[in-house]
Amino acid sequence: MMNVENNQDCFVQLWRRLERTRRLLGGQYKRFCIRNVLKAWFGGEATDDMIWEVCHKALVDNEPQEGWNELPLPSLYPRKHRELLRAIVAVRLGISYYKVNLKALDSAYSIAFPNSTPINVNKKKRL
Repeated sequence: MMNVENNQDCFVQLWRRLERTRRLLGGQYKRFCIRNVLKAWFGGEATDDMIWEVCHKALVDNEPQEGWNELPLPSLYPRKHRELLRAIVAVRLGISYYKVNLKALDSAYSIAFPNSTPINVNKKKRL
């Protein structure tokens, strides 16, 4: 069972574990999707209700994600994974999706994948 918290240290572990899980599932010839990630991380706690809740909170372009759809590489396409991790933290802690610390989540990505472009979807533009 994983311990999930709403802080940067936990987010770094989650980003790294996501990449390890992708490799593990690939080695087992299993699909790298939300359902299999949750089952690998939480075992029997990953019920259909939990998976449904995570999928419907993990919004990308205001669309919920599908549990069986293949996920892209976390290091190359971080947006879906960012929303997935955000939804997992919200569901596991029983907090609002909007109370997840996005600055810590984005900076944790830069720590876990140091050679990738930093992400900050909510960055404000200056005129």
